[in-house]
Amino acid sequence: MISTRRCRGDQLSERGPSSSPQKSEIRNQKSSMTTRREFLSHSLAGIGALSLASQSLSAVSSPSKPPMRFIFMHKGNGLLPDSLMLPTFEREQLDAEKRKSAFVADLDDHELPEWMSPLAGHKQNMTILQGLSGKMCTTGHHTWCSCLGAYKANERLSTIRWATVDFELADLCPSPFHHIELACFPSGGGNSRGNINGIEKGFSARGPQQPNYAFGSPKIAMQELFKSVSADQDAQTRYQLERQVLQFLSNDESSLARQLSGIEQRKVGNYANALNDIRQQNARVEAMGEVIRRHVPQLDVKYLSENLTTVDRQDGLVEVLLSTLISGMTNVVAFTADELGTPYTGLPGIEGENVNLHDVGHGKSFGGVEALDIRGKVRHQHMTLIDRMVSRLKSVPEGQGNMFDNTVLFYLPNNGETHHSKGTEWPFVVLAGNNARLDIARRYIRLPGYNQSGHKTLGNWYTTILNAYGNPINHYGALDVALTIDQKGPIEQFLG
Repeated sequence: MISTRRCRGDQLSERGPSSSPQKSEIRNQKSSMTTRREFLSHSLAGIGALSLASQSLSAVSSPSKPPMRFIFMHKGNGLLPDSLMLPTFEREQLDAEKRKSAFVADLDDHELPEWMSPLAGHKQNMTILQGLSGKMCTTGHHTWCSCLGAYKANERLSTIRWATVDFELADLCPSPFHHIELACFPSGGGNSRGNINGIEKGFSARGPQQPNYAFGSPKIAMQELFKSVSADQDAQTRYQLERQVLQFLSNDESSLARQLSGIEQRKVGNYANALNDIRQQNARVEAMGEVIRRHVPQLDVKYLSENLTTVDRQDGLVEVLLSTLISGMTNVVAFTADELGTPYTGLPGIEGENVNLHDVGHGKSFGGVEALDIRGKVRHQHMTLIDRMVSRLKSVPEGQGNMFDNTVLFYLPNNGETHHSKGTEWPFVVLAGNNARLDIARRYIRLPGYNQSGHKTLGNWYTTILNAYGNPINHYGALDVALTIDQKGPIEQFLG
């Protein structure tokens, strides 16, 4: 039922500071670092957000073959299945949609919905996938890491059962940073607890009881991801100090682990391994410093503000996302475009409105625009971001083609089909390059509806993706106990 190929170990333990002379000297250099907790949450927040789990960074992609790259972009407030229907469907196709019966349509024969118009030039790379279900996930308003893990989860660490699918793919496509997550956090409640500009628990998971951490603003992402090549002297000084602290803590914890036994030895050992992995990660990043330096995003000053609109935040984070992929820092990025509590500002046509997505989910209008039309504006904004990502990657030469040839982008809701979702449908829009290993391009695919013969779940879909890219797992994700059909394994027709 679940991927057991890799378990990243116990949750890291935190202990008080040592009174050794060496640690005292380091503490005198930066007095705020009085405990390991403070060190990890303040001085190394960015690195901790990227690699707090014990994970090997020794594997690298073959230089003769470009790596595959994956972008998971998800949205809040559901993705209405009807909104993905093609406006040029014929009567037979409309009837099949109404019955939730399986059929396939060639995108070349149809127009896209108006909100998808920014992607009109990428139809040859597009798939609209309807009919998946996700009732094994937490549904309703929030799903936390459910939508990428295919299991029920909430804000408690104990509910994180295994690594989300994006982390599984990061293992298959190794890179110096392994995985990077960016998010337009909610301003009240939810994962960020109101710290929308900081580094907070994200919507992915590294392993059992191990949440990932996401960068909430372009500014903090820039500061932490690119500080090793920063021209700012203060940033370089801080970076070098962090390296010294890491070296000391890694040696200190390794020494302590040798003196312990049983579960305590394993916990402290995992902590030491995690610190050592961060050091290895830093070394890899430093070794590719010239490449990273060429691709540092040149952001307008407005994107570095503490008080920027949601649309500007999205734009800035996409620039960071592209830089990390193009420079080779990572091959897998998760991007939360918005969440139910994200304060939506800057939407074209109603720029002055502070749109509450929860209220939109209950039918409230803003700025004289009806709720369904606001949903369309939000989705259209997302499509402009995807168009930028795909177009930029298509413009970068790689091998015999371009970077997008080796990229797959998944756009999905983080809570299913609507505001108060039940998980009976989980629509996807997929953009995939020429070297993608899934046989789905240029099609609108309607799979059989919930509990119909041949129906497929998020677990089947993620199993298919993992099988296609090197993990022959029998089935990824939890099972839906309400389904009476066989629900294990990949979607064979997608594997070609």
